[in-house]
Amino acid sequence: MIHDREILTILGMLNNEHLDVRTVTLGVNLFDCVSDDIDRLCANIEKKIGGLADGLVPLCNRIGEKYGIQVVNKRISVSPIATIAAPFGPKGMVAVAHTLDRVARRVNVDFVGGFTALVEKGIARGDDALIAALPQALAETERVCASVNVASTREGINMDAVLRMSHAIKEAAALTADKDGLACAKLCVFANIPQDIPFMAGAYLGIGEADAVINVGVSGPGVVKNAIDRALEADPNMDLGDIAERIKRTAAKVTRIGELIGREVAGELGIPFGVVDLSLAPTPTVGDSVGEIFQSLGLISIGSPGSTAALAMLNDAVKKGGAFASSHVGGLSGAFIPVSEDLNIAEAVSKGFLTIEKLEAMTAVCSVGLDMVAIPGNTSVETLAGIIADEMAIGMINAKTTACRLIPVPGKKAGDMAHFGGLLGFANIIHVPNATAQGSFVTKGGRIPAPIHSLKN
Repeated sequence: MIHDREILTILGMLNNEHLDVRTVTLGVNLFDCVSDDIDRLCANIEKKIGGLADGLVPLCNRIGEKYGIQVVNKRISVSPIATIAAPFGPKGMVAVAHTLDRVARRVNVDFVGGFTALVEKGIARGDDALIAALPQALAETERVCASVNVASTREGINMDAVLRMSHAIKEAAALTADKDGLACAKLCVFANIPQDIPFMAGAYLGIGEADAVINVGVSGPGVVKNAIDRALEADPNMDLGDIAERIKRTAAKVTRIGELIGREVAGELGIPFGVVDLSLAPTPTVGDSVGEIFQSLGLISIGSPGSTAALAMLNDAVKKGGAFASSHVGGLSGAFIPVSEDLNIAEAVSKGFLTIEKLEAMTAVCSVGLDMVAIPGNTSVETLAGIIADEMAIGMINAKTTACRLIPVPGKKAGDMAHFGGLLGFANIIHVPNATAQGSFVTKGGRIPAPIHSLKN
């Protein structure tokens, strides 16, 4: 039984607290598109995606209007292109990227993810071609997103891949220097990547997924903040255990809304419903900030002492609430701390509360990692590789997903401003010490072995 008060609470979330379905993502398996001819492969990809996704955007809009719940982004994820286009080299990979971009424009989705390689244990021919193609593919397309998994708890860290990705990031930034290195905003380097992420830039359709599937991402940082504010206004002496319980209950309500929309979209399309990813993914809009939650909890700013503990509590409560509300929670389902996409977090960087070191510490307990972090354009490849390797180590040792979405902004230094536009926002460029030289740890190559606790599985 749903009580009147519960209905009014949800209406308040929708009308006043920025609750929305952040993304409905259609996953498309492309393995039946494989061909020995690149032109035929591209034609097969365009035909299959187009056939499944032609009605996706109007359907999401119609269902959103029916329930009064906005579906902000409509997206597509596909099978790892490194496997689909393996025989065709870097030029073939770029051709596939253009195909994905073209069909994304035609069906009017915001992004298409899956320009992906999984190289935690080694780099195969297709992986090598995709990594080589990344800078050009991302610079020449608007809606294509890429991800490369270079580490896992089971396999360790592929340091050859880490260094290759550092070169790719620098080159992609240089090719979009007039846009503050925008191509890098569409590229994630992962450890322990899930197979069912609906959020970009990391979305792809995993090997074990269905032929087509609908995954939903629901976000509600404003909802969580307001729930905390209301609770503390009613009882200023409420302790952290009770606050965590309030966050958990709020997350459960948000998860149910996401699953409602996702199942209806999937039913209308005649394909399976996959997962609902309850991630507190902020935007640059005032009131839609993860950073503001920290202030509601009594901290001066995100990044101040106590922030890592607060984030651990927030992330855990969100996951527990989602798991209670649905049997199909997946993706990342936690709190994102993307520097440029959250106005409050960006301000914390500009005021010195958040440094690269504090951000790295907080990624040990958040759901993603170093996300949308703008760094000086003169950051060396070796330093970039060191930052990525550190983040991958956090994921490997803690058996959690971590990622880096780093943007070395050409021609700019720490303290300057980088502008990316739209949901990607803007950010102060954060100081990074160029303290890693050639011949150093990160250039030795090979694979850092998996930790001993990987054997328990």
